[in-house]
Amino acid sequence: MIRLLGFAAIAVFPLLASPYALTLANYSGLAALVALGLVLLTGVGGLTSFGQAAFVGVGAYATAWLTTAQGASPWLGLALALALSGGIAGLLGAATLRLSGHLLPLSTIAWGLALFFLFGNLDALGRHTGMSDIPPASLFGHTLNSSLAGYTMIWLAVAVAFWLCGNLLDSRAGRAIRALRGGTAMVESLGIDSFAMRLAIFVIAGMLAGLSGWLLAHVQRFISPTAFDVGPGMEYLFMAILGGAGHLAGAILGAAIVTVARDRLQDVLAHIGPNSGQLEVVVFGALFVLILHRARGGLIPAVLKLLPARTRANPPDAAPLSRRALPEAGTVLLEVDQLTKRFGGLVAVNQVSFTLRAGEILGLIGPNGAGKSTLFNLVTGLLRPNAGQVRLLGRDITGASIRRIARLGLARTFQHVKLRPSMSLLENVMLGAHPRGRAGLLAATFRLDRAEEARLAAEAMRQLRRVGLDAAPHGLAGNLALGQQRVLEVARALAADPLLVILDEPAAGLRKPEKAALADLLRQLRAEGVTILLVEHDMEFVMSLVNRIVVMEFGTRLAEGLPAEIRANKAVQEAYLGGVA
Repeated sequence: MIRLLGFAAIAVFPLLASPYALTLANYSGLAALVALGLVLLTGVGGLTSFGQAAFVGVGAYATAWLTTAQGASPWLGLALALALSGGIAGLLGAATLRLSGHLLPLSTIAWGLALFFLFGNLDALGRHTGMSDIPPASLFGHTLNSSLAGYTMIWLAVAVAFWLCGNLLDSRAGRAIRALRGGTAMVESLGIDSFAMRLAIFVIAGMLAGLSGWLLAHVQRFISPTAFDVGPGMEYLFMAILGGAGHLAGAILGAAIVTVARDRLQDVLAHIGPNSGQLEVVVFGALFVLILHRARGGLIPAVLKLLPARTRANPPDAAPLSRRALPEAGTVLLEVDQLTKRFGGLVAVNQVSFTLRAGEILGLIGPNGAGKSTLFNLVTGLLRPNAGQVRLLGRDITGASIRRIARLGLARTFQHVKLRPSMSLLENVMLGAHPRGRAGLLAATFRLDRAEEARLAAEAMRQLRRVGLDAAPHGLAGNLALGQQRVLEVARALAADPLLVILDEPAAGLRKPEKAALADLLRQLRAEGVTILLVEHDMEFVMSLVNRIVVMEFGTRLAEGLPAEIRANKAVQEAYLGGVA
């Protein structure tokens, strides 16, 4: 409803606005397109870019050169602007998106400056003088060279981009993109190609900036390198953060506020002195700090807190997703053969071997420093072994990527819960079912994936019911107690339709009633044919639950057998149970 009111106001605005206000609105719309890309890139995907103004320049110069030097149609210029901005974004992203920490933002400054100086030093692009006499676009024989025509083109583009980006985020691919924020280990463990997702939103953000540049060139009809420096790039990022970087509407609100505030501020500072324009940066910096203190998530989240929460119906039943064929009970499912891992001179895992059969729960125990977590990470693909083999149903998966192993049917939870707290229970579990879907970015953008989305949501609801968390599927995962979060991780793993579920200390931090409930759930899953490898410290929890136990000490296998045999084993009592039978 709020979105409809907002776009209704945009439609009515030119009927009430002065020509000057209409011009400000045009620049707000151009900035909003760039900020929309930054919402996807920074607010949703967690990738900071200071160089988006350079992509605006790529789009603007591409169409300006094609239409002035080659006499081509501005609509051909649009195709070139999108292709060139997307292509350059793809190349730059492929080269820099594997960087982490502060290195990625610094690299965006570097290539932003490089493109800025390129614009100013090419004769074909007018060097620092820029390019003028850019023809306006025309449609059906009508030249679109008025402020109203520019407003219509710009805000129609914003509306379409807003709708397409909203479709993307509300999809299988969109959930994967939203899951990027917070690290890639969990994302990869769900069979999601995190680099491909990062590159996709980087290219989309670049193309949105290129679209803004195309509109700028044909509405303003003059361009120069000044508008495409790193400074404007930082301003675009400020707009997204100010409005609310995690919300698409924040791009529009932030762009409008910054554009109008900058215009008003220039009028005020003009009365101070001839060099007062430099104070604009100081004032904007102070306002930025103040807003982050008062509304750290931006203005849109602050407004949403004042509005009643939206109620959503539970997803209806839909046709079940296809399931993989499970091996017969007793079949050798996982084989770990002489697995070894060294860290320099330290041998963390030393020639460990064991087998796991379909339909059983195998416990992996040992004192702190025994090498359990390292072995766990070797099996799941997080680490590569120095020697030995891991086979899943006879297939060698030694050293395979965590994403490939996940797609082969191995699902896992984490010692420290890895959920996306700002996503709902339903969405977190739907992430687990990601490899079972097929719809890509294009289908999601144009909402051609609705049938598959319904099936994924229905599957997630089935898993939530299976673990007893279906009462409020649209609640935020971050609002759950620790015990419920661990159970939610189990539901997410089950949504992948796995051959094997590996649980990393699932009872850690749980109270006694929560542990009992978790044990009952795992017994139920075993009865349904689910195979489980369990890494756990709580001996009472393990002994009453598992079929067999493997004990590790100092990186080696100390013992293996039934719970009763392990409890009676003298070596285990001395090493792990304190010598008490």
